[in-house]
Amino acid sequence: MTTQPAAVSSQDTQFPTSTILVVDDVPQNVELMLAYLETLNCTTHVAVDGVDALEKVAKVKPDLILLDIMMPRMSGFEVCRRLKADPKTRDIPILMVTALNELGDIERGVESGTDDFLTKPINKLELLTRVKSLLRVRQYKSELDRTLAYLSEVERRPG
Repeated sequence: MTTQPAAVSSQDTQFPTSTILVVDDVPQNVELMLAYLETLNCTTHVAVDGVDALEKVAKVKPDLILLDIMMPRMSGFEVCRRLKADPKTRDIPILMVTALNELGDIERGVESGTDDFLTKPINKLELLTRVKSLLRVRQYKSELDRTLAYLSEVERRPG
């Protein structure tokens, strides 16, 4: 499932080139998150479990992943661990969105490499604030990488 960017809002137009992957096996949760994300003018994709998430990441190369933990076929912890272990995907920010809120669950998420947590039920303001923050970090990292590549190229030029 893919949605195209919503109509441009005067409030939130800073992420029109960003892609977000929403990973959750509960259709109502997906529907709610997609509705909340509409104001960001991003492209969104959906994965229904952990295995589907890994396949979609390879295809769509998201700028941010909203990842449920408790899913069939592969948990969010394992998805996160695999993505953070791969040099091609380790820089993608991951926001774990979960009903789990025990300290041990949070520790396990941190150990698997998550960048942030959000506890269900989802609060729209909190979700959008965290998503915007993580997308900004992703944009800054991309700009830094491009600048470093340019400087490296300049230094290699003869003369």
